[in-house]
Amino acid sequence: MNLKSLTLAAAGLFVATTAAFAHHSLGATYDGEKEIKLEGKIVQFLLRNPHSFLQVEAPDDKGVMQRWSMEWRSAGSLSQQGVNRETLKVGDVVTVTASPSRTPTDHRGVLKTLHRKSDGLGWGDRPGEVVE
Repeated sequence: MNLKSLTLAAAGLFVATTAAFAHHSLGATYDGEKEIKLEGKIVQFLLRNPHSFLQVEAPDDKGVMQRWSMEWRSAGSLSQQGVNRETLKVGDVVTVTASPSRTPTDHRGVLKTLHRKSDGLGWGDRPGEVVE
């Protein structure tokens, strides 16, 4: 192996390990053993990579309205499951379940299921997690 090939291999390894390190573990951030259920209105929907986000205004366990940030799948994954930029709108009333943040005061979670009240649209509960 010559010096140029060795340098390219080292650079590729550096880039691959840096990217893997930068992507956080959902298990480290969210408590997969717990589940929260929220009913509220969508205030923002960000369809992007590597993770999409759904912002929902809903009451916390004390009844105080909070803005909850729900981490979701990538834009590519969601589009294969029937979710696109037009699927959800600001103001839609939804019920979501999520694994909550390990820091309870964060008001965030990783989305497990979503159901829209107005038309019964649903997503989640695995295998294809397609919009119904």
